[in-house]
Amino acid sequence: MIRPARLCLADGTVFDGRAFGADLGGRAVTGEVVFTTGMTGYQEVLTDPSYAGQIVTMTAPQIGNTGVNPEDPESRTTTPHVAGFVVREASLRTSSWRAAQDLDEYLARQGVVALDGVDTRRLTRHLREHGSQNGAIGDLDAATLTDHARAAPNMVGLDLVRGVTCPAAYAFEAPSPTAFRVLGGQARGAHVVALDLGMKTNILRSFVDLGCRVTVVPATTTAEQVLALSPDGVFVSNGPGDPASVTYAIETVRGLVGKRPLFGICLGHQLLALALGAKTYKLKFGHRGLNQPVLDLTSGRVEITSQNHGFAVDLATLPSGARATHTHLNDGTSEGLEVADARAFSVQFHPEAAAGPHDTLHLFGRFTAMMAPS
Repeated sequence: MIRPARLCLADGTVFDGRAFGADLGGRAVTGEVVFTTGMTGYQEVLTDPSYAGQIVTMTAPQIGNTGVNPEDPESRTTTPHVAGFVVREASLRTSSWRAAQDLDEYLARQGVVALDGVDTRRLTRHLREHGSQNGAIGDLDAATLTDHARAAPNMVGLDLVRGVTCPAAYAFEAPSPTAFRVLGGQARGAHVVALDLGMKTNILRSFVDLGCRVTVVPATTTAEQVLALSPDGVFVSNGPGDPASVTYAIETVRGLVGKRPLFGICLGHQLLALALGAKTYKLKFGHRGLNQPVLDLTSGRVEITSQNHGFAVDLATLPSGARATHTHLNDGTSEGLEVADARAFSVQFHPEAAAGPHDTLHLFGRFTAMMAPS
């Protein structure tokens, strides 16, 4: 059954389509409308907590052909975190030996509203030219949906971490599937305490693959509480929202710098910079996808990376003692920093996501080397 629906942006632009997934039922679903350029990995996108509060547009033209399986979710709860999902064409057929259900059925069961039949090329070009902005999906009239989009909370100043972090500390012990394991055990017994700001599961698997013992703690955990767990190293995860608004985690990171080896990814990169006294700002349309070129300023190598962020570190505000280590080749924005004297470093991209596919996995080895007894 065809269910006409539409996406309306806050600037009044309308994109018509067909609803699939969860039933709209005369309601509007709002969020920041963004796009991701990955040709595959839609299940990982749906379940990545960093997409909380966002309506995600896939630029690949057909989505859903390999279905959904129980092994690939990136969230602790294995459930989707996107506010809504927009595609050009939802595949009517599922063909994969790993598939447990088709995409439409999965989204319906998980309560995720999605749109098919949207001109995603036009939508992506509009977001590139005018910037990411709030939108509303629904089967209501365009004027009403536009009002909903304009009334939605702005991403700037929004703390979404509290809604995706774990409720209590727990041990994580699951390795990557054997077929995909490439790291090998190199850090037997090292204890990593991971600050969960909306952490992707594959990051934790990567630490387990290296032989680490991993304890995950909520985002509100203080530096004193982290140190009381006797970690050999501290990891600061990815997550959603405006980094400057996560003040409690910034204070935690500030209290940990120099106390233990520290490694941050994505939001963790931004929080390390903020803890050091630098500033962050919102990008026009962000970096989302698994084909982002990054220059390693130390080695001179260009690495293909996976990214998902709408904010960036202001390189001009980095304090003395902090060094930029990576930059984005498309726009020159910050992609990595280090404080050598404090044994702390971070990257804006996701080395565990295997975009290269193995270009940046060495960063996990760098961190575990820091944790080795001197």
